[in-house]
Amino acid sequence: MSGKDKAENTGDKAKGKVKETVGKAVGNERLEAEGRAEQAKGDLKQAGEHVKDVFKD
Repeated sequence: MSGKDKAENTGDKAKGKVKETVGKAVGNERLEAEGRAEQAKGDLKQAGEHVKDVFKD
């Protein structure tokens, strides 16, 4: 996994966590759900990168 990909995936997860936290704080369920979805997107992309790395070796 390249450093750029890892940074983007971590960024997606961090941005999602912020959205989720803000959504909880202000009682906005839509924003909270978007945050959880972005975190899942980052996790999924990261898992895909790990699979690519396994097959490179």
